[in-house]
Amino acid sequence: MIKKINFSSLLSQLLLLFFVIIWITPTFGLFISSLRDKDLLAISGWWTSLTTTHVNEIYRMSGKEEQIEENGYFIIKGNFFNNVEGKKIQSFGISSKKINQFKIGETGIFKDKSEVNIFENGDYIWKSLNKFEKKKGKRIFTTSLSPPKFTFENYKEVFFKEGIGQAFINTLAVALPSTLIPLIICSFFAYALSWMQFFGRDTLLAIVIASLVVPLQMSLIPILTIYNDIGALFGVAAKSYPGVWMAHTGFGLASTTFLLRNFIKSLPNEMMEAARVDGASHYDIFLRIILPLSIPAFASIFILQFLWVWNDLLVGLVFLDQVPSEIILTAKLKELLGSRGENWEILTTGAFVSMTVPLLIFFLLQRYFIRGLVAGSVKG
Repeated sequence: MIKKINFSSLLSQLLLLFFVIIWITPTFGLFISSLRDKDLLAISGWWTSLTTTHVNEIYRMSGKEEQIEENGYFIIKGNFFNNVEGKKIQSFGISSKKINQFKIGETGIFKDKSEVNIFENGDYIWKSLNKFEKKKGKRIFTTSLSPPKFTFENYKEVFFKEGIGQAFINTLAVALPSTLIPLIICSFFAYALSWMQFFGRDTLLAIVIASLVVPLQMSLIPILTIYNDIGALFGVAAKSYPGVWMAHTGFGLASTTFLLRNFIKSLPNEMMEAARVDGASHYDIFLRIILPLSIPAFASIFILQFLWVWNDLLVGLVFLDQVPSEIILTAKLKELLGSRGENWEILTTGAFVSMTVPLLIFFLLQRYFIRGLVAGSVKG
């Protein structure tokens, strides 16, 4: 018996696979780039990381201190690669205008009539009838095949030299309270807007919805000015961790309240009525009924708020001083990009480090994510 093909289901699965590939590919590429050698990263893309790469390099031969006399010639010997295994020279040149002038086995002749032979493994023999007089040897331009190379040196440099480790801890110190504080406040507020009867409830809900469209940038400086005035009154600094916690809490109140209220409002009214008949107070209903049933909503909102705070740059720049004890991860990456724009190995490694915590949070709570987002969209 031939089963019918459900084209709608097949199409949805193909679309899902397409979006998964689009999301995973750059993430995988960033991870591979963070492990690559900085020289290879600068000249080739991550998709070539498992293949050999053509590398153009400049080396300088040893000077007169290394020369020996042999069979009437003054000879200088050495190796360009310093015991690096796997690299193979394909061609070389003695001028920057012709870097591939000679193949391996051919002899390069300089203007002073000295000769050089380059070997595949990086060895060289430079000989002349006249004694070498200069401390520095001549430059050699090579084209070589470099094997794939992966290293954890990038991570060591990022964590222990560039200050990313401290910025990582600072960002955690900002993100966790800035996520939990609005979640706690808004859970009570959302319950009140859903199941408590009081004057002005609909007006409050309208204000919450209206505040969702207020641009964040419009309120940054006015809020900072208020914080400065309060800080001057009590003798505390406005730019501090409590200040940025309160800022993120304020900016997240409206969206968190709106999403939580939609979910809590969708819960069956019969349960609330039964609890009231049994003598339960609003506190008992909230603690014993609402909270256990709202775990998917709390998890999904926790993910959204945490991701927003973790990836935030603007609020962190405005409400925190850019000192090692307070600078956040995104600000540190911005600083590296400004001062070390050529060091891609540092930037890719720092960017991947910044992704690890959001990815971990998402995968731990993802089973609640969709349930929490769509639960309040349909009542029933």
